Amino acid sequence: MLEQSLRQNFQGDILFDRFSRGRYSTDASIYQMMPVGVVAPRTREDVEAALYAARTAGVPVTGRGGGTSQCGQTVNSGLIVDNARHFNGILEVDVENRRAVVEPGVVLDELNRALKPHGLWYPVDVSTASRATIGGMAANNSCGGRSLRYGTMRDNVISIEAVMHDGTVAIFGEVDLALAQGNTPYDLIAADMLALGAENAALIEARFPKLKRRVGGYNLDALVRNGHAPNMAHLLVGSEGTLAYFTKIELKLWPVVGKKVMGVCHFPTFYQAMDATQHLVKTNPLSVELVDATMIGLSRQIPMFRPTIDKVVKGDPAAVLLVEFDEGSPEANAAKLRDLHQAMADLDFDWAQSGSKWGGVIDVEDQRLQGQVAEVRKSGLNIMMSMKQEGKPVSFVEDCAVELKDLAAYTKRLTGIFERHDTSGTWYAHASVGCLHVRPILNMKAGEDVAKMRSIAEEAFDLVAEYKGSHSGEHGDGIVRSEFHEKMFGSEITDAFLKVKDRFDPKRRFNPGKIVEAPKMDDRTLFRFGPDYAVKPLKTAFDWSAWPGAGGGFQGAIEMCNNNGACRKLEGGAMCPSYRATRNERDVTRGRANSLRLAISGQLGEDALTSDEMMETMKFCVSCKACKRECPTGVDMAKMKVEVLAARAQKHGLSLHEKLVAHMPDYAPYASRVPWLLNLRNRVPGLAKALEKPTGFAASRQLPHWSSNPFRDAEAQDADPDVILFADIFNRYFEPENLRAAVRVLRAGGKRVAVATDGGAKPLDSGRTYFATGLIDKARATGQRLVDALAPHVAAGRPIIGLEPSCLLTLRDEIPALIPGDTTTKIAAAAKMLEEYIAEATEAGTFHLDLHPVGARVMLHGHCHQKAHDVVPAIRRTLDLLPGTEVEMIESSCCGMAGAFGYGVDTEAVSRKMGELTLFPAVRAAASETIVVADGTSCRHQIADGTNREAIHVVRLLDRALTQPRTTETTA
Repeated sequence: MLEQSLRQNFQGDILFDRFSRGRYSTDASIYQMMPVGVVAPRTREDVEAALYAARTAGVPVTGRGGGTSQCGQTVNSGLIVDNARHFNGILEVDVENRRAVVEPGVVLDELNRALKPHGLWYPVDVSTASRATIGGMAANNSCGGRSLRYGTMRDNVISIEAVMHDGTVAIFGEVDLALAQGNTPYDLIAADMLALGAENAALIEARFPKLKRRVGGYNLDALVRNGHAPNMAHLLVGSEGTLAYFTKIELKLWPVVGKKVMGVCHFPTFYQAMDATQHLVKTNPLSVELVDATMIGLSRQIPMFRPTIDKVVKGDPAAVLLVEFDEGSPEANAAKLRDLHQAMADLDFDWAQSGSKWGGVIDVEDQRLQGQVAEVRKSGLNIMMSMKQEGKPVSFVEDCAVELKDLAAYTKRLTGIFERHDTSGTWYAHASVGCLHVRPILNMKAGEDVAKMRSIAEEAFDLVAEYKGSHSGEHGDGIVRSEFHEKMFGSEITDAFLKVKDRFDPKRRFNPGKIVEAPKMDDRTLFRFGPDYAVKPLKTAFDWSAWPGAGGGFQGAIEMCNNNGACRKLEGGAMCPSYRATRNERDVTRGRANSLRLAISGQLGEDALTSDEMMETMKFCVSCKACKRECPTGVDMAKMKVEVLAARAQKHGLSLHEKLVAHMPDYAPYASRVPWLLNLRNRVPGLAKALEKPTGFAASRQLPHWSSNPFRDAEAQDADPDVILFADIFNRYFEPENLRAAVRVLRAGGKRVAVATDGGAKPLDSGRTYFATGLIDKARATGQRLVDALAPHVAAGRPIIGLEPSCLLTLRDEIPALIPGDTTTKIAAAAKMLEEYIAEATEAGTFHLDLHPVGARVMLHGHCHQKAHDVVPAIRRTLDLLPGTEVEMIESSCCGMAGAFGYGVDTEAVSRKMGELTLFPAVRAAASETIVVADGTSCRHQIADGTNREAIHVVRLLDRALTQPRTTETTA
């Protein structure tokens, strides 16, 4: 009935299938509730239509933004309304009055990018800013790392337009007696709320904690006249969608932060760091953020974060405090750093001391490095969750806040509670306001650990109450904390909360079970890993033994996704290109991981893993491997997709399109003999269109051109070689000039070169096309043949050098996971992209090229796999060898071609959208004489197809520089 009603008047997305509902059944908490359906509105009219349909059907509604709630706020059994996909406009920016009006689905980072040209920003800078929406932040009363200066969402929301329980649309804002005496539904409810505030003013004054970080319950203090007009919007802020549905939010803006400086204060013990905080805040910093030893250690294990930690952390401190200043000038900032050094000295910390007196400050003035440090801190939750074990840090007491004078004693006593329950916690976050995020390590699949959670929560909240603190300091109430309101506020205040809910939502249509009338926080029927959660034995292809669970650890690898949503970022890094193009939860790493978890645990029906719905879920995954590097919990969706494809291929076989892709290494030696025949498809008018349906290749795409002179192994077989060149099938048959250039460049550097071969008629191959289509047995046989051929060379100390990232880097990734062992581990260590080898050997003094100027400007696009394996810096170092050349890095995600992805009939459009996000505009804007460099075969084809500009492999540029005549001027 509800779905049919929605389809009559709703213009946005309507999702009632089992996979979509499953993807919206969880957030970043421990909870899971399967909704009846999901909608994504485009307009306020859509919101009103959805609320009307739900109201008529008697179904409750829960709003959702980024889905990153840690307490279960955005899960429920009714209708989920996803604001983030479409309902995300910036409606007004009033620069003069420093205010903006936005729709609830706008992402904080997107808003601030739009505000930056005006010199303004919205300063509630939560760690999830890359995916947190303003609507969700308002519903949660979010705070951010700089609340010491800017306050919380409540302090920065002016008014809210919202739909009430009866469908009335009203603007909630400041209220005076005259307005509150009107007869509209809003006037009447405002009058009732002011009366409630007046009636309970003394109680509110007595029972509400006097802290900046207090977001628990409803903001009854917003209804009390304390020298300012009460603001009804501030009652809605922090209400977690339980009172009305937000459709517009008016925000208070601030001038952008200038050039900051940071001091990284080191401490020998955690207690000393906590005790020092109350003294360091006297220097009036912008923020003081904590990172403890556990988080430092975990960050050092994550490739993306290790270099940052190495630059700013000295030795092995028990904790560091990141102290930021923004004083408006370099001189004033320098003075503040001096004050910080003096404050640490006054506390008797000195680098020259040892034991309890060891410590000091590392100054961080470089803006880029500060950003990298901030990214480590913002990724705190995900970094902690990167533990590859059943027990994980669990969010339930992570949000308590106390006064700074009590912080050291409170954290010491809370640690004691953890120890009594045989667990420990990792600490980080907002030391400056006494709100530290700590999560004890527990296994939520084990009943005994669930019981521990309950005991720890009760003892911890008793402790917080003793210090007159707040049990809910930033992340809200949701399911996990709502039941404890009476303990924290007393029964009279919780009765007042209930009166607010009764007045706003008498029929319980808005997100029931949050703040009032909440279930028990340890009700396992509401858990993601409920009492009946189980995964049957699975046959998998790769080695997943680093993780626990079924499928040799495949289950545990999938369950690493904690739903915090770092993959939903829209700029920066490469993850997740398909989501950036579609903004569909189905097409993000998190959505795919949730679908996989639900499928292998039987929650999506029989054979869900090999179903058409699972193939739709995986369809736009381009296997870029960005998640392998950028997801702080290390979810490797590219390899997980191979497992799905393998299971699907075994059950259903391959389509003709998939066979043409998979078996290219098999037919390429024969096709190369008649290249003119295969190239007819691109040349004969109408032939591409005629072949589109049977082959699955989009007629709008030119397929790679088969060379009439493919590269042959015999072209480079120097005796006693110094290096081994792995000739991949793409460069071999489509662009053999790249391989010939590589031979010339390596020889010019003084190296003897031999092409990898085992003497067989068929060239060696990485198995890339077999992995891409799920033919695991073929991939294993092909990989083993390659390993057998390379092993003697690696044993002799020869590096393996390749040109095509997707093929060479298979030796570091898929092949060791498919054929684990000492041999493949050694080959992985020896496998180098050409630029890696040149950069490293040049710096070691064992390789030299006499290069001439070839162009004043080079624009570089990195292949996704190069980014995933951190190879791009080596490309920059190699290009820097070219005299008189300036290199610009295109900050892009996946180009969108991704092997055969961009050629597919049903993926070609999304492929182009990926290219249009950043890459195509950057290349089009480049001057005509700019040289565009891209190592990936598919990247070069995508650039040519989308911009009509030629991109070349780095080796072609180096080869050109070898043969260019010397000149006093650079040439294009």
